[in-house]
Amino acid sequence: MHRMLDFGLATADEICSELGSRLRAVRLSLNLQQADVAAKAGVSRGTVSTLENKGQSTLASFIRIVYALGLEDQLQELFILKAHSIAEMEHNERAKRKRAPRHPKQSSV
Repeated sequence: MHRMLDFGLATADEICSELGSRLRAVRLSLNLQQADVAAKAGVSRGTVSTLENKGQSTLASFIRIVYALGLEDQLQELFILKAHSIAEMEHNERAKRKRAPRHPKQSSV
């Protein structure tokens, strides 16, 4: 049985490696070759291999491979602000509407 990596305690490299391993496991469970996934994703077989073995990829290639494996629905919940209280909900709503501050007009002297 595969032990789950605690992303809260892991380094960025460990998380990348874990994600690559998870994608490999999904690919194998679907009985797909790396070349099949690469063709469907529009990337090279080497890109799939590097992601699976080293956890290295561009974000665009990662997303293409996720889509090629039919995992796009799992991206939906990433990075959504989650409120644990009414105060947090109000704070998150205010944060969404923030604009960058305007620069004060400089007086011409």
